[in-house]
Amino acid sequence: MAESPEYPSTLDSAFDGASPVKDRFDPIRLTTSNIVPIINLPLSQKVLGRESSEALAQVASGDISYTDFVAEQARSALQSNDDQSTEQKQSQLLHLGLAALFAFLQSNVTGPPLEFSSAEAIFPSSLRSEHQTLRAVRAKIIRDLSVDGEAAYRLTPNPELFAVAKALLSDAATDGPLHAKTARMRANFLHQKMLSEVTSSLQDVIYKDVEALEKAELTADERGRFLLERAIIHTHHSFDAKAREDIDEAAKVRRFEFALTGKMGKRTKFQDRDISQLVVLAKSADETSLASEPSGPKNLDLNDDTLLESISFSEQKPDEESLAIQDKVSASLESIDANNQPILNPVDSALLLALASAITNTAPENGLTREETNPYATRVLDGGSSNWQIYTQALLVRSRVEGYRSRTVERAVLQMQALVDQVIADTATSDDAAQTESGEPSTFLPRPEQSESAPAAERLEHIWILNFSTRWSLEAELAKRWVDLGGLRTALEIYERLHLWAEAALCYAATEREGKAKALIRRQLYEATGPDENDENELFEGPERSPLPADAPRLLCILGDINKDEKMYERAWEVSGERYARAQRSLARHYLTSSPPELEKAEAAYKKSLHINRLNHGAWFALGCVQLELQKWQEATDTFTRTVQLDDTDGQAWSNLAAAMLRTSAPEPTPDTVDEVTGETPADVDPHKRKREALSALQRAAQLKGTDARIWDNVLTVAASIPPPATPFRDVITAQRRIIELIGAKSGEKCVDVAILGMLVDFLNTAFAYEDLLIRSDDESEAPIVRTGTIPGQILSLVDNNVVPLITHSAILWQIVARVEVFRDRPSKAFDAHEKAWRATVAANAQGAFQMGDEKPWLEVVRATEKLVREGYAKFGPMDREGQKLEGDQEAELVAKDWRFKARSAVRGILGKGKDFWDGTEGWDRLKELQSEVTGN
Repeated sequence: MAESPEYPSTLDSAFDGASPVKDRFDPIRLTTSNIVPIINLPLSQKVLGRESSEALAQVASGDISYTDFVAEQARSALQSNDDQSTEQKQSQLLHLGLAALFAFLQSNVTGPPLEFSSAEAIFPSSLRSEHQTLRAVRAKIIRDLSVDGEAAYRLTPNPELFAVAKALLSDAATDGPLHAKTARMRANFLHQKMLSEVTSSLQDVIYKDVEALEKAELTADERGRFLLERAIIHTHHSFDAKAREDIDEAAKVRRFEFALTGKMGKRTKFQDRDISQLVVLAKSADETSLASEPSGPKNLDLNDDTLLESISFSEQKPDEESLAIQDKVSASLESIDANNQPILNPVDSALLLALASAITNTAPENGLTREETNPYATRVLDGGSSNWQIYTQALLVRSRVEGYRSRTVERAVLQMQALVDQVIADTATSDDAAQTESGEPSTFLPRPEQSESAPAAERLEHIWILNFSTRWSLEAELAKRWVDLGGLRTALEIYERLHLWAEAALCYAATEREGKAKALIRRQLYEATGPDENDENELFEGPERSPLPADAPRLLCILGDINKDEKMYERAWEVSGERYARAQRSLARHYLTSSPPELEKAEAAYKKSLHINRLNHGAWFALGCVQLELQKWQEATDTFTRTVQLDDTDGQAWSNLAAAMLRTSAPEPTPDTVDEVTGETPADVDPHKRKREALSALQRAAQLKGTDARIWDNVLTVAASIPPPATPFRDVITAQRRIIELIGAKSGEKCVDVAILGMLVDFLNTAFAYEDLLIRSDDESEAPIVRTGTIPGQILSLVDNNVVPLITHSAILWQIVARVEVFRDRPSKAFDAHEKAWRATVAANAQGAFQMGDEKPWLEVVRATEKLVREGYAKFGPMDREGQKLEGDQEAELVAKDWRFKARSAVRGILGKGKDFWDGTEGWDRLKELQSEVTGN
């Protein structure tokens, strides 16, 4: 290697001769061309082991990892006394670590191909001179990347680059300046992304640095980038709500305007009129410094015989009633031509893509979510991005969304294939498995043109604010897409080429080829029993391989899933050193599906998994459900509290939390009880505190799952269980109204809780006077109106607008309506309601009472007739009809001057129908007595 120039003693200058750099959040823009001169520095030579070291022999033999070796060498160098200060050495090691980190990203994520051999640049000759030694050292590096039983990809290219980055930026790093914390956070986050699942151990250290950076004093641009980077971290850990908050805040900090709204336009070639189309309008705060030409890989055409390549928008204003606009549109955005939007600042483009990822992360297969997501990617693509990597990410986001629609699925798969081919071509190395005999990397589609490429500096500039994928994970995603399309052979070719045996086995199992799946898994875990491992009939039933592969815990769990064998889960837990949380989650699910369910064992397994990974929302939720089944109410309350702390948007968890709370209600306080801690007396204690807490939880659940009638029914029940006057009547009314709106059309009057509605009407009659609710106009000719915002006004509205239209056969509901009419001083309406209640009762009991001779329905009819005559006809018939304006000696019109005739007819009709069965019975005698009352005899 050539001699390097004198190395700057501090971070006051970067390698590309840029202006002085201070201790900021994102201070360094390194390209991989920096790494070669950095490696030639004496300190780098020492840390990388270029000087003879006894420890190198341990690395070569596999006793220690090269990562540990570099970290120990760095610690030793920092503590040694030489011509350089500690700050100078820290600065050099930081630059070496960053250069290695960016080189690793270039060779595994972005491309273009490295201009040097990473093995020759990093490893001492003793570790790379023999192919077997080099292969073993690399395998040890990758194996030691396993965390909590989660393994890194076994064929990760150029792992020595990440080993150096991890050792210098994380393992040997101390709590240094801001840029050091930034580098450590990024190295650990990249490590997290390299694993098959999120691990709690890495998550803890990542968020520790995130919290430190949150407290730093940053400029507006730095603050915006930090918030966006934190949103990417949140999204990867499934904290979508937090990610959305950071994205919104980043937009405010950057003064970036965007809105998801509606514009009139045509989406298909055969539309004869414009209809509302979703579109994202966006405008960067500073447009003067943006490049005019977009940069990125080729954007494949749709080539559909129905859909247009892009929506053609018109100037017509959308119909506000036909389109629910999601975001408020400012005047500056409203003026933008939707067909020709301005190019965006790269960071703003990344912000839109981060928002799309946060939306799809929660429910990637939800149709509404896809419709909401696609416009964000489309805005970046149609407006063009001035950054190659951001444009690439936008193509990837659109491909993920379009993969679920029949008319766009072909373009989605081909576009993703093109992106994978680009990555394969741009990250392939001399020892890559994806090489052809000619030495060129193989691609499914024709090789990308030179114009579709970009230098490393441009690709890496904004990498930390993108939800990027490694090369192998992107290929695995493409394989899964082929599986969804039925291209099983293509998918398996990808999985087998990448040595992703777990994914290949899952692919076989999903297509009911479990025998093939088991054989594939067992080949990785067990020795062959026959002489030929390639024999198709070999079942690999020999002893376990030694050593087992790094991903053995995952493979064992998959084998357990296929065989439904709990011993496989237990072995996975053992192999991982009791660190693989998924093994215990799988074991818990096995106990729950056994017959009968072993709830206690399932609870213990979930607790073990959560001891390892405390931030797994699904495991907390499942544990809470098990504890509910075990009637461990307080523990379930604590568990679901933890669940909603992790994900505030889980409506079912909020509902379950309320259920647990209700069953942990404290006993009523006694008069002599005094709280020893607070000194509160019973008079100070709310006896309904638990119910109110449960109600708050249910209200949150209803807010999140507003279309779930069961949750609203729980809100109704809990709110109504708090006795007056403490009853939260507004919550009761709202819940009953929402239930009727949701299931009234299907369930009819059955969705009305009669007892609770009766309680509302009782409260109405006892606590209020109708006259006090009226708003009267100065114009006497105008009828007074009820104050709708009041509780009694809402009760009346509920009855009139929601309950009455549903009533068909419920006598008791008509009787409740009658009580409401009495409250409003409308005797004629009350009279009619009593008649309808009686008819409903007679109709419901007619067959049993008059045809089958069943005494119970007969007595129901008798009671209803007595109620009609005495509480309906006799009470309201002689009263003056409401709403009359009498002049002079004009007599008031009665509600029913023929009420006696109506009463006699009703009684006589029932007697006539019941004569054959009930003549001479008690019920018959009661009706005869009632007949005498109305006839006066």
